[in-house]
Amino acid sequence: MSAAPELHITIAGSPRVVAATTTAGQALEADGRTVIAALINGEPRDLFRELRDGDTVEPIAIDSEHGRAILRHSTAHVLAQAVQELFPEAKLGIGPPVENGFYYDFDVAEPFTPADLKSIEKKMQQIIKQGQRFDRRVVTDEEARAELATEPYKLELIGLKGGAAEAAEGASAEVGAGELTIYDNIDPRSGEQCWKDLCRGPHLPTTRVVPAFKLMRTAAAYWRGKETNPQLQRVYGTAWETKDALKAYLTFLEEAEKRDHRKLGSELDLFSIPEEIGSGLAVFHPKGGIVRRVMEDYSRKRHEEGGYQFVYTPHATKGALFEKSGHLDWYAEGMYPPMQLDGGQDYYLKPMNCPMHNLIFDARGRSYRELPLRLFEFGTVYRYEKSGVVHGLTRARGFTQDDAHIYCTKEQMADELDSLLTFVLDLLRDYGLDDFYLELSTKDPEKSIGSDEVWEEATDTLRQAAEKQGLELVMDPGGAAFYGPKISVQAKDAIGRTWQMSTIQVDFNLPERFDLEYTAADGSRQRPVMIHRALFGSIERFFAVLLEHYAGAFPAWLAPVQAVGIPIADEHVPYLQEVAAKLRAEGIRVEVDAGDDRMQKKIRNAQKQKVPFMLLAGDEDISKGAVSFRYRDGSQNNGVPVDDAVAEIIATVRERR
Repeated sequence: MSAAPELHITIAGSPRVVAATTTAGQALEADGRTVIAALINGEPRDLFRELRDGDTVEPIAIDSEHGRAILRHSTAHVLAQAVQELFPEAKLGIGPPVENGFYYDFDVAEPFTPADLKSIEKKMQQIIKQGQRFDRRVVTDEEARAELATEPYKLELIGLKGGAAEAAEGASAEVGAGELTIYDNIDPRSGEQCWKDLCRGPHLPTTRVVPAFKLMRTAAAYWRGKETNPQLQRVYGTAWETKDALKAYLTFLEEAEKRDHRKLGSELDLFSIPEEIGSGLAVFHPKGGIVRRVMEDYSRKRHEEGGYQFVYTPHATKGALFEKSGHLDWYAEGMYPPMQLDGGQDYYLKPMNCPMHNLIFDARGRSYRELPLRLFEFGTVYRYEKSGVVHGLTRARGFTQDDAHIYCTKEQMADELDSLLTFVLDLLRDYGLDDFYLELSTKDPEKSIGSDEVWEEATDTLRQAAEKQGLELVMDPGGAAFYGPKISVQAKDAIGRTWQMSTIQVDFNLPERFDLEYTAADGSRQRPVMIHRALFGSIERFFAVLLEHYAGAFPAWLAPVQAVGIPIADEHVPYLQEVAAKLRAEGIRVEVDAGDDRMQKKIRNAQKQKVPFMLLAGDEDISKGAVSFRYRDGSQNNGVPVDDAVAEIIATVRERR
């Protein structure tokens, strides 16, 4: 009698011998609740997937990055099943996992209402309690089309197949370049199919494994992100490994909502985005203008100390400039359409400042003695973002970059990148951000110009500069701009959200396209290296990040109003005006509330406006030549001599606290 066939596999680094029909779940002895899937040869797979000889197997826990994505993808299937049970005419779009949640798009006759969402959630709970099994099966293109004949959007994805991921956001969750698969939801009692969907998987073992979820909101979304396509209804949800994790996330969202820069911008009278001007185009009000000016002034001062020279360039240019730079080849979809001027000449609003800075470099002969040449501009640019992605100041159509371009020799490049990254991080720390990691974006072979050798040299030099900072370095394969690799500074805010801040890009290609040269020490003509650097990214976006980071309570040096005088009665106003004059003489932004409101109402008004210092004065204070301090946190310090009060405010502002 011959021995049963065996498989030689590796589990968590240890060799094992198992029976030929062993599944990943059996090999891992997975319970299906904490370990919900497996990494087989580095790829996420279902627990019921049978192993092959030589496979390496690792567990995927539900609270891991892979595990949460699988949980959320499975919950998206439950959502879609619930919708089609309640709305049988609904047609399925795409339902991928996304950061912190999932969504699914539906073609329905009417938009979903809040009452609809409650009904859908209730139906989802029923499906989850049934413990329906997720079963995977391979189908041919013809079989998939026959089974999904009533689902036009799925049929379109089948037709796209290998290109689906590029053609539609989230489509890679359903259709890859290889075999097609359908996941059936199977009733555990009858064994009958309850529902099915085109999907690559993997999924949870059963719907009962979904521990905690919530539907969040609905939104309109164009199919495949194109405005010429049908508008679908997108339902967003979130799912977590425990009820406590879900509760913590919802609490986080409540805090984030309080900090929403659009909400705070209105409440604090900082900025607005008038419909009359257009989506993504903001105007700053006087108080917002103060904050922005202070931000810019401090940045300008630091750049001057760092050896930067300020330049100014126009908002529009002939199209030939962006043909030369390559932007019309690689970035045309992000640009506003051309204006026909001067007898049919195409003019464009600029999406970038770098081509114009190249013209400044090339305006006269340059010597090696001038390098590194650091050009800096607060340059306003315009990018035609799709309406669905425009978001307040953080994703705008018109914004001002604090844009620098450094021209240096190859020999200077490493030191320049090292000092540049240190400069960037130190300046961000001055604005109150201090929790960073770095991301290195490398070449996308399909969207790049220049030789592999040039890219390798630029990437390696950037990597070395990043490693010197002693921060975590995360790789972003294929994420570089078309002209060179990039280091981006990722900063965490007060509630743990990550924002991409400064970017630094090494570019050997634009100097080549613009034929930039300098005279070397030996008299030869040499090509400079070009470094692109946006420290804030954009003034508007950085303003929004700081507004949310501080929840509107800017540190005193940035606050639009740094102190407000609050009289106990009308007769105390002149005294506070004198105190205010002393503060103004030292450059402090101060107001005296001489309005008709009672003192307590004036205090509440100042607190709502998040003013750092309130100076109260009544008869007793005046008799002592003092004021009573009330701070933003509600604490108070009574009877402070005026000169001491002035000195405290000045010191806090000048020390950027």
